[in-house]
Amino acid sequence: GVRDVMFLYEENRCSMTYMYEYPEYLKIKLPKKTARRYPAYELYLYGEGSYAEENKNLLLTGIPVLFLPGNAGSYKQVRSLGSIALRKAEDVDFKYHFNFFSVNFNEELVALYGGSLQRQTKFVHECIKVILKLYKDGDFAPSSVAIVGHSMGGLVARALLTLKNFKPELINLLITQATPHVAPVMPLDKYLTDFYTAVNNHWILKAQDLRNLTTLSVAGGFRDYQVRSGLAFLPRLSQHDSALSVVSSAVPRAWASTDHLSIVWCKELILATIRAFFDLIDENTRQITQDPKKRMSVLNHHFVRHPAKMYEENPEAFTHLTGAFNWITVKASKWTYSVYNDSDGKYFSFPLTSHRKSYSHVYCENSMLDTSSWIYGCMNTNSSMCLEAADLSWRAELLPTTKVVMLKLLEYPSLSHIVIQVPPAVGNKYTLGCEFFKEDSRTVQLPVTHLFSFGFSSSKILLNSTGLLYNVQLQHFNQIYQAFKIYIDSHCQSLKERKPSVYRLHIPWSYEDSITVAKVPSLAEISAKLHIAQPHSDSSLPELNIYSSPDCQYEVILKTSLLQVLGQIVRFHAGAFPVYIVSNILLTYGGQLSTLKSTGQCSDFSLELVRTAKPYKVEPLISIVVFLQGFNWFREIWESLSLPEVDAAVLSSQDAWFPLVSLILFLFGTGIAYWSGVFFSTSLRLFSSLWLTLIRPPELQKDKLITPSRLCGMISLALVSWTTCGAFAVLIVYLQYFVGSSKPVHIFVTSVFHFQDSGHSKETSQNSSTHTDKAQSSVDSIPEATQSPSNNKTSAEAVNSLKMHITVLNLFTWIVLLNLPSLIYWLKNLRYNVRLDPDPCRSTAIILVCILEILMNSNTSEVKSSKLLKIAAKVPLPLSVAMLAFGRMYLYRVPHFVTFSLLLHVLCCFV
Repeated sequence: GVRDVMFLYEENRCSMTYMYEYPEYLKIKLPKKTARRYPAYELYLYGEGSYAEENKNLLLTGIPVLFLPGNAGSYKQVRSLGSIALRKAEDVDFKYHFNFFSVNFNEELVALYGGSLQRQTKFVHECIKVILKLYKDGDFAPSSVAIVGHSMGGLVARALLTLKNFKPELINLLITQATPHVAPVMPLDKYLTDFYTAVNNHWILKAQDLRNLTTLSVAGGFRDYQVRSGLAFLPRLSQHDSALSVVSSAVPRAWASTDHLSIVWCKELILATIRAFFDLIDENTRQITQDPKKRMSVLNHHFVRHPAKMYEENPEAFTHLTGAFNWITVKASKWTYSVYNDSDGKYFSFPLTSHRKSYSHVYCENSMLDTSSWIYGCMNTNSSMCLEAADLSWRAELLPTTKVVMLKLLEYPSLSHIVIQVPPAVGNKYTLGCEFFKEDSRTVQLPVTHLFSFGFSSSKILLNSTGLLYNVQLQHFNQIYQAFKIYIDSHCQSLKERKPSVYRLHIPWSYEDSITVAKVPSLAEISAKLHIAQPHSDSSLPELNIYSSPDCQYEVILKTSLLQVLGQIVRFHAGAFPVYIVSNILLTYGGQLSTLKSTGQCSDFSLELVRTAKPYKVEPLISIVVFLQGFNWFREIWESLSLPEVDAAVLSSQDAWFPLVSLILFLFGTGIAYWSGVFFSTSLRLFSSLWLTLIRPPELQKDKLITPSRLCGMISLALVSWTTCGAFAVLIVYLQYFVGSSKPVHIFVTSVFHFQDSGHSKETSQNSSTHTDKAQSSVDSIPEATQSPSNNKTSAEAVNSLKMHITVLNLFTWIVLLNLPSLIYWLKNLRYNVRLDPDPCRSTAIILVCILEILMNSNTSEVKSSKLLKIAAKVPLPLSVAMLAFGRMYLYRVPHFVTFSLLLHVLCCFV
């Protein structure tokens, strides 16, 4: 599944964007107060060559666009947009041009640490005010700024509207690129999830106030494994007329999936964006239009359905058919025509009267991909010729190798003829085709194979007709965990050269279509999987549209792809992996405490994992709660107890959950937990062996749990946590614990050394030598009985303690990993501020420092006699259940559950 997500996607079909002149970034001077408040942030103006020189005096006359980089993003990523916009402005002799600004966020890791998101949002507000001041003395001074936000930059742009003193009219257009709008990819701290909640709630509650803001979200498709496209769809709002979400694979003239970084430089997407920007200009104000309907019309034209014509706000309803063209009447229901070096223009007229009774639709295609009109509708009832006609070219749709139009005859009762215009074509070669058909004859239904068929069975359908278009409806294909491979095998009657066939997988409830172009004859393979599950209110069916060659036969074969099903599970739920891994380790930890209480021996980690880490111990209870939350009475009781909603219930409401997912993730977590246990056991064994070769073990002494030096260490690390960064203190105590954890091995070998030195018999010495070898080769084996009971007891306690330390170290490693982003953020910004503020793990770090300073010197002999051991052994099970119930969507809660369990362990050392 991981392999499918990370490596098995379509090749990069994006072209690179290039600068024709050297890019320059002019730093904009900010007010002193702003610069002092945000020392790490900067604002730049992009330029090239002479254009950059002209703008150094900041006498700007263009249209301002602000680019916001995302997680660890650079302000220099604006260059693709800026450079292509500059070339486009040169094409129109700078009648209109855009000034592209970019914010430097110091490449902060805001997708993993949410503490700086609010600060970034406030800085962007200040930047907008500074930008608009640069134009205040101009003739066409702008009153608003357009924003393009990549990744988390798009979320920061949306968050502007949550600021109390922000005026919504300051932005009228927002385009986001691969922005996770719905939820964070990895919810590693509370600040991040709270920020998302505030932004999304504001956009839902204040939907009416956002009607003047037009928002476009572009997702990268399956190539983007960092932000899955389902997260990039804007939350469903009431104002559907001002928000649009598309996947790049469905964008006309791009038709390509992009990875998370290439979406900012993909030439095909950047061209669509810049064309849209220029079409959005109001000729009177020379700024982006204030009309929300026009803005949505332009975005639909460039990002949803392109009619292969230049955008016109109000196209003329009727066109005069002029020119000395020959008029040819076509009465056949199917017609194809090849054009090559035709010197005479022609009009082909198709009377509709004779076809209305027999057919429901007319379909036409044209492989000449110019932007001129080519299909018209006449209203003459007496003649096959007409001088004035309705331009039906606006009903067309552009595809990679052709432009097509399909008309339902009942919707055009006043039309008497369809007219196809074929202008003189000197040196050009292209084909046209039209056919009348009944919808039922070209629409076939293909039931998809069951999820558990594992690809062994298939659904097949043979398309025998010689039509130009087929629609294959895929029945029961509506969930995100479904994934299929579709094979289209084309056979043709003759070997003549044909135009390629186009296969489009059309998802009617979201703009996530994918298009495949294949030579004919050939065997084409298409992957069919969803970014968004079908809404409950939607009953439409996904379709495979086959734009075919007329004398070819097509066989469609559909199979479930197990590999891609696992890939979908990873794509949608990889963020929950740490929860399942820690849950397995926590169950094992509880099992070790339980066996320590019952037998006096600590069991091996891997054996205890197999014995105790069972999914049926945790999953049924969560499933029962999710089921009961469907009843109002239970939900009321749940809310009265102020309990958070179970994550599985939230995921179910988003159609991103099904029962087997949790089982698969749990088993995956078991595997990772097992191998992490092996890794730590081996690491400690090697470290101890190295230590023992360098230093002979000292005289055996039993340390106290709390000594003055250890107390000083606790206080010092607590101060480090409070004054600098909690994750830094956690890392220090983790490394300290790793070194201290090898102490039981030292104790074990020390006891053997002292036993050898006591002058026993040769046989005993041989036994002791055997124990030494065992200590250095496997810390998991307990020595055999010798003639010295005290040595035996010490060695056994050392091995028991080591096994417990391996489990604690395993647990603690995941706490360190989950807190690592805030540490990286702190280190990166150390030159600006020594103290991380806000710090998501400061209070947890202080508690953990105290716990681990004590635990690293503890042994099992102190624990197994404790009165609290029974409680400590039983608590990890309910904690594991709670972790899976409330930690899947909030990873920052995981350390709290682990900390509570370790706190009980510490109390067992004293009570």
